[in-house]
Amino acid sequence: QVQVVETGGGLVQAGGSLALSCAASASIDMYTMGWYRQGPGKQREMVATVTRDGISNYADSVKSRFTASRDNAKNTVSLQMNSLKSEDTAVYYCNAAVEYLLTGRHDYWGQGTLVIVSS
Repeated sequence: QVQVVETGGGLVQAGGSLALSCAASASIDMYTMGWYRQGPGKQREMVATVTRDGISNYADSVKSRFTASRDNAKNTVSLQMNSLKSEDTAVYYCNAAVEYLLTGRHDYWGQGTLVIVSS
């Protein structure tokens, strides 16, 4: 079982940049690491994921603006957000996911970090 903690949220103007970090309490080698967000009045949605093989996947709304990366040696994952828009305002959550043959998928979530983009 792994615990994850996000840092780096804050207030930024539209068009600006912000970097989020997520630190894990244990090795992330076996996990797909991801960033999700939940905006005001919205459901939680996937922003970006990076598999343990380093394959990235992004939501269409953030492609070419956000970059997710992982450092297995440091047990961290980052999200670089550029060209931020007001609709990016949300609580951003770090996620570690692993799927076992017998017990299925297990998800571990951080407490979230708030990003506010002012227009």
